[in-house]
Amino acid sequence: MPKAGIIYNDSKPSAERATQELITWLSDLGWEVRTTTGWGGILGYARPESPVCHTPIESLVPPGFDDGLAFAIALGGDGTVLSAFRQVAPCKLPVLAINTGHMGFLTETYLPHLQEAIKEVLENRYIVEQRTMMSVRLYRDDTLLWEALSLNEMVLHREPLTSMCHFEVAIGSHAPVDIAADGVIISTPTGSTAYALSAGGPVITPGIPVMQLVPICPHSLASRSLVFANTETVKIYPANRHRLVMVVDGNGGCYVLPNDRIEIAQSPYPACFIRLQKPEFFRVLREKLGWGLPHISKPTSVELP
Repeated sequence: MPKAGIIYNDSKPSAERATQELITWLSDLGWEVRTTTGWGGILGYARPESPVCHTPIESLVPPGFDDGLAFAIALGGDGTVLSAFRQVAPCKLPVLAINTGHMGFLTETYLPHLQEAIKEVLENRYIVEQRTMMSVRLYRDDTLLWEALSLNEMVLHREPLTSMCHFEVAIGSHAPVDIAADGVIISTPTGSTAYALSAGGPVITPGIPVMQLVPICPHSLASRSLVFANTETVKIYPANRHRLVMVVDGNGGCYVLPNDRIEIAQSPYPACFIRLQKPEFFRVLREKLGWGLPHISKPTSVELP
């Protein structure tokens, strides 16, 4: 019996209804269906009073979700998609993302087209697009305190008030650099259209094997975004007297003390997106972010006498 998985946002009634309808429909077609909620991919927070909140990356895989499943379906918004890949990327399960939210930048189609999309998948009329994920780890001395998979970005900043911080950043074997800014972002190409874009970083098309470093409100005209090969490991040392906060994919994170270090590297687990047609990134940029839309009417051609 073929197997499929569903990861849904149980805080959205539309996603819950669609999940029940899918279970019935796929079961009638002879499929075994495994389900879990997006909460399974929600990351914990390490706090000063309990600094160790180490949930191994591979332990987030839901029970029953393994390489025996043909595919999984994510029902929700971009947050559900991010959570879904934190759960199933270690078993390299392809995911069809259905938007029941607002922006849906990472999703493939919308809820009204759900059955049509599933039929395409069941008939193997799809391709799989792999996108790079990052492994983010926090160390205190040689003790691993916290780790997570990231499809978008890692953000390091101060709380509760925004103020300038100092960071020493070492990329691969290159000489370390000092950055004075409100914070720093390390993002994947997928994350280049998220927080990194709002902080002034460039848009990077998926598939390019790079990551980027984006200072947040840097205190220098020379501190600008840097794009580098994703084969390089990034180490960040906070040079501050105050603790900082690290957040991964806008979801969870931990406090970072002055003597801690953060290590970010390309994950061996890619995010495998099911695409019903050849990915067209510029079309998504235009539809979701308005990139490339004309703001003034083009001049009409004039025939010379």
